[in-house]
Amino acid sequence: MPYTYEDVGATREDRCPPGFHRLHVRSRIGEGEAVFRRASEALMTWELHRAMGIRMVSDADKAAPGVDVTVGLGLIKAPCRVVWTAEEPRRTAWAYGTLSGHPECGEEAFVVNRTGDGTVWLTVTAFSRAAKWYARAGGAVTRSFQRAYALRCGKVLRRLCAPHDEA
Repeated sequence: MPYTYEDVGATREDRCPPGFHRLHVRSRIGEGEAVFRRASEALMTWELHRAMGIRMVSDADKAAPGVDVTVGLGLIKAPCRVVWTAEEPRRTAWAYGTLSGHPECGEEAFVVNRTGDGTVWLTVTAFSRAAKWYARAGGAVTRSFQRAYALRCGKVLRRLCAPHDEA
């Protein structure tokens, strides 16, 4: 199944194609190598999303390019495919793009990084536009929901890493 947009992988360069709405939310998770490792694991294994109450249905245990995943929230099922991943000493990330049937059209990236001072951050970036009538009808409310979702990702990941925050 093909992606529902053309600029596949644009989140890797933090680009927003013309005609899409941009989202950028950065949340402090904690400090230290142990927090970074724990946050990276929770991100790559779908644990972060599942801890938020999101259904992540995939045959793969871990995010990897080409892995299909259906994101479920209530009655909404949103098919996606992992576009890119990164597992580096100070940065772990993945992004998925929308497939046919998703209420939105676009891409979303989740990046955990550890800065030079040891602070661990989660950055959620996305570009999207409505693909289904109910997403179009939601307009600004839909975009507010996306921002609230990204902020909640940070809060939940911080909670998942809290026992390790002493490192």
